[in-house]
Amino acid sequence: MSKPSESVRLHKRIAESGLCSRRAAEKLIAEGRVMVNGTLITEMGVAVEPHDEVSVDGQILVSAKTYTLIMNKPPGVVTTLSDPQGRPTVRKLLPDLGVQLKPVGRLDMESEGLILFTNDGELANRLTHPRWKVEKEYEVLVQGNPVENQLDRLRRGVLIEGGKTKPAIIERMGRGGETSKLRFILKEGKKRQIRLMCHAMGHNVIRLQRVRIGPLRLHKMPKGMCRMLSQVELKALKALVGLESE
Repeated sequence: MSKPSESVRLHKRIAESGLCSRRAAEKLIAEGRVMVNGTLITEMGVAVEPHDEVSVDGQILVSAKTYTLIMNKPPGVVTTLSDPQGRPTVRKLLPDLGVQLKPVGRLDMESEGLILFTNDGELANRLTHPRWKVEKEYEVLVQGNPVENQLDRLRRGVLIEGGKTKPAIIERMGRGGETSKLRFILKEGKKRQIRLMCHAMGHNVIRLQRVRIGPLRLHKMPKGMCRMLSQVELKALKALVGLESE
C-alpha cells in the first residue's frame, strides 16, 4: 500500500522554514526569487515534496521545527534580539533552541508582562495582523484619578501620534491616594499606545503590565521566566487565528 503524499504548497513550505509569512512567501515567488530543485518557480500553487530542495535568493531553506514560547518580560529590557545602544535585550532570557525566535509584537522597554516568541512565521503574522483582532489585556497604574468622562473618551478612541485609537474596553480596577489602576483590553497595537492615551488625558503611566494575549494569561509566572507553550495552549492560539486545521 502506497504512503499518502506529504506534499505541501510551495508558499507554505517557505513559511514553515521560519523565513516569513505565507503572504510574504507568495511575493517572493512572484518576484522570481524562489527555486525548486534548481528550477525557477514563479507560479502560485506549485506543490513540493519533503525531499525537494527549495531555495530563496540562492540560499537553501531547511524546514526547522517550530517553537512558540511565552515570556514574562521584566521592565528595563528591550524587545529586540540586538540593540545598537547596548541596552539589555530579551535575547539573554531566551533558551538556545538552534533557531531564531522572534518576538510577536512589542512591549516598550519600561513595560512588562506577557510576550510571545516563535519561529513560526505564519502564526506570528496572523497574531499581529489587524484582520484577526487578537485581544491584548493590560493592567495599568496611572498618576491621579481619571474621572468617568475621561475613561469614556478613551473607550471611544482618542488622537495620539499613531492616529485615532479604535474603541477599547477600559475598566477601573481600583484607586489609592494619588494613583488609579485601570484595565485596558485592546485589539490593536500602536507604538506606546496606552502610554500616549493616558498622557492625552493628563494621567501618566507609572506601571504597565500585559497580562493576556488571546487565550493566554500570564498568571503567576515570575519576571524574566520563559517557557514553551503547552500543546493545549498552542492549539487554542492557532484556533484563534484560523490555523487550527493546518
